[in-house]
Parts: sequence; C-alpha cells; structure tokens
Amino acid sequence: MTELGLPAMAVASDPRTEMIEELQSTLGEGPCLVAFHSRLPVLVPDFELESALRWPGYSPAVRALGVRAVFAFPLQVGAARLGAFEVFWVEPGPLTPAALESALSFAEEATRTLLDGQEMSGDAATPGGMADASDAHLVVHQAQGMVMIQLGVSLPAALARMRAYA
Repeated sequence: MTELGLPAMAVASDPRTEMIEELQSTLGEGPCLVAFHSRLPVLVPDFELESALRWPGYSPAVRALGVRAVFAFPLQVGAARLGAFEVFWVEPGPLTPAALESALSFAEEATRTLLDGQEMSGDAATPGGMADASDAHLVVHQAQGMVMIQLGVSLPAALARMRAYA
C-alpha cells in the first residue's frame, strides 16, 4: 500500500505473479486486499468454489492464469499495517498445518524485515522495493487527483470511476 492507502505491489516472485498482483490493484478486489484491510489471513483452497461471488472481476482473470488456490497473509505489528503477501497454487487444496505454520512464520519475518529496513534507511526513505512500487503508481495517483477535482468527488470515488471507465 502506498502512503495514500492505495494498493501498490512491492515485490513479485515472477512475471505471472506480478500480473496477478497488478489485477488486484487495477480491479480493487482480491484476497491480498482483503487480508490487508481485515488484518486476517484469507485462505481460499479452491478458487473455483469460493471466489466467483466474492471477487467477480478478479476471479475469472486469475483462474485464466492457472491459479486454483490462494492464501493471503497480512504483514502487521499491532495497529500498524505494512502490507500483505500471497501464496498461489496451481492445484486446489488447503494448506497443511506445516505449510500454514511456515506461511505465518514468513509473514512474521517479512514484517520484521520491513521494519528493520525502514529503521536502517531513515525516516525519509522507504525499504527496498517500496519506493519503486510507489513510483509505478504515481501516474494513477495523479490521474485520480485530477478526476477527484474535476468531478468534485472523494479520492476513493475518483478511483472507482477510473476503474469503471477502464
């Protein structure tokens, strides 16, 4: 998430994952966003069964990319939300207890790394990858501000208008 509270991807493991994450930013829906805002893990072991009604725009696009299960975890410390990360599977199925424990440990370590990176970089800088994510969405933020002013609506309403038009 950027300082404006808009979704921004910091890191993706591969080009397909990057496309999946960009879909959530573009459509404004998906498990990573729910995990971030709800502060709870989102576990979807079978994307075919659960996701169509929950994420009507995101689900068909992700299924077309071969995703059959997704597990999203918030990165947070107390009230401070830093982001979220996701694990995608090409086969449906739940996380095993050991895999769930590993994912939760990874979320804890990623949170610690983000906090340590911020501490080492100072107040004016952002951890590696985060500045790039903000820069990548700068044009969208500028357009959102222009739409807000031209239509006399709130920032979220401006983004919703832009998504509807797209």
